[in-house]
Amino acid sequence: MTEARAADLVVRSPASPLARPPAHPRFLRSAALRFAAIYALLFGLSALALALFLWWETAGLLDRETDQAISADVQSLAERWQEGGLPALIVTIQNRLAENVDDNAIYLLVDPALERIAGNLAFWPTSLPLNRTWAELPIERAGIRSLARVRRYNLPGGLHLLVGRDVQVRAELRDLLTGALFWALLVVLVLGLAGAIVIRGLFRRALANVSTTAAAISAGDLSQRVRITGRGDEFDRLSETINEMLERISRLMDGVRQVSNAIAHDLRTPITRARTRLEDAALHAQSEADLHAAIERAIADLDGVVAVFQALLRIAEIEAGARRSAFASFDAAPLLSDLVDLYGAVAEEKGISLRLQSPERLALFGDRELIQQAIANLLDNALKFSPPGGVVRLAAESASGMTAITVADRGPGIPPAVRVRATERFFRGEAARHTPGAGLGLALVQAVAQLHAGSLTLADNAPGLRAVLRLPGTAELAARPAATAMDA
Repeated sequence: MTEARAADLVVRSPASPLARPPAHPRFLRSAALRFAAIYALLFGLSALALALFLWWETAGLLDRETDQAISADVQSLAERWQEGGLPALIVTIQNRLAENVDDNAIYLLVDPALERIAGNLAFWPTSLPLNRTWAELPIERAGIRSLARVRRYNLPGGLHLLVGRDVQVRAELRDLLTGALFWALLVVLVLGLAGAIVIRGLFRRALANVSTTAAAISAGDLSQRVRITGRGDEFDRLSETINEMLERISRLMDGVRQVSNAIAHDLRTPITRARTRLEDAALHAQSEADLHAAIERAIADLDGVVAVFQALLRIAEIEAGARRSAFASFDAAPLLSDLVDLYGAVAEEKGISLRLQSPERLALFGDRELIQQAIANLLDNALKFSPPGGVVRLAAESASGMTAITVADRGPGIPPAVRVRATERFFRGEAARHTPGAGLGLALVQAVAQLHAGSLTLADNAPGLRAVLRLPGTAELAARPAATAMDA
């Protein structure tokens, strides 16, 4: 073993640490936990934003009003200084202190040596340096300690003016409001976590229903379906979608089993017949001509088997959409004329009248070869089941961008009870039991209709069968999802 191959085995081995995904605790891999955490985070951020807004509109508003009042007071005192000098300023301060009903105004005028000239403070606060304009600091007035919001203003001559407001009550209110908002935010966060836990539980219960059903399906029980609560919410719609998917999977599985059974049943006869003829020729052939005749009959039987498999592969290719690259716009009127000419000899031989009713121009968009084969299959079935002297009509008409191609015969038709199964692979009604064929003709027509976003409708022609193949006449209509409805 080469070194490169050995290294490749080391990397790809399940036992190798390099091949293992990173290990995480189970709760960290929970989608429910992630959704719950996102919910709690968004809930907490919303609560924090609300608390900050309330604080700004209450405590912040009080602080802004205080600053505005102090600034207006300083401006007014500066104007008095400019008008009357130091005496006018002193008188103004004394008057304002006398008129201060709320007893919250703070004034202090000091000389260059910080000695008091006027005001209701005994000395310049030591915690306020001369180079600082705004401050919130403790003060003492009349022997009572308090908290003040102040602004310093320098005057000519080395004088200093301090103007402020006592904000002790407002500070207490602000602290009370801040504490209340903090506890409210804490309560909101706790509620958010509790809500996240509840949402996680609801989310897990909703997904547990889907997970249980998926596990049962994986174990092979295709009869299980996701339970629908009836509330009509997103989980119910998801459950309905999953159930529809499971129904389609179940139908497809049934179809696979039916096709397998049909292949085994319908192909066993020609294969067995070919083997018997070859064995009989090997044992009893009297001459080389008898042997060649037996071989030719066996080859004919095997050619029929090959034709069945080719038809199945062609239907699979059509259903996979592999032929969409050949889509193009074309005139289908000459195509219908060619088909009538081709099947006219067969119809004349059986004594059947084949009639065409089509406009001079018939626009279609799609794969010309596949559409021709689909119409040929419908004509072949109509001629096969029409009695001598009967009439087969091939008609075409366009309306609303769609073209309807109708093949109607006067044969035994298909009973309504089994008409819905007529497009299934290998399905053959009672009237077709004794006629050549493998039951793949209508299945191919249905596949072509779906590939072209069209539809195949089977209806009673009273008597006989009327098959209507609707195909798009434009590329826009061909781009629509394929129609699958079939009139029963």
